Amino acid sequence: MNRASRLDQWRSSGRRACQGVTRLLSRPQVRISFDIDDTLACLPDHSPAELSNLPTWVHRWLGEPLRRGTRALMRDLRRQGYSIWIYTSSGRSPAYIRRWLLLYGIRVDGVVNSDRHQQVLAARGLEKGPSKLPSAFDIDLHVDDSEGVGIEGDDHGFRVVVVCPKDGDWTRKVKTAAAAVQAQLAWQQPSRHRAPASALLS
Repeated sequence: MNRASRLDQWRSSGRRACQGVTRLLSRPQVRISFDIDDTLACLPDHSPAELSNLPTWVHRWLGEPLRRGTRALMRDLRRQGYSIWIYTSSGRSPAYIRRWLLLYGIRVDGVVNSDRHQQVLAARGLEKGPSKLPSAFDIDLHVDDSEGVGIEGDDHGFRVVVVCPKDGDWTRKVKTAAAAVQAQLAWQQPSRHRAPASALLS
């Protein structure tokens, strides 16, 4: 690699670092992302589905069953000021994911699917990166059913809470982890983040 190429690479890295710092300084909300398969969309024998006022055929045509407790959890997190994202390894399109969740009255702030994930890994020069990299999208906590993603979080420095598809108390586990992350960020960056409200844990 010649000197000019190294200089261009160094400048590009510097620009990315500055952009990352700018994004962090301008983003006071704590971001939480959720996996879909076996986390929000579970098999019927693993978890009961959310009830809906829409006819069953509408859901069969436009979406898939949503894990019971998701709607109330998202509402509680929103009320506490969290930003809600979806991070899936599947090829579901962002439009499909947003429409599916809107059937249940859930709005998300961002969607990362397999295509967007691969684009970011390629931009960072990671040919064989982790299956998920929430930190690349300024996501503070990721919720997933996979123990493997939990291990990747330890290896790559991002926070993960692992929830079993059959865990009936999964929403409390997510709320506890979210409050812990918010408390940590409030301690590290008190000018940007407030301490968690105890109402989230109730």
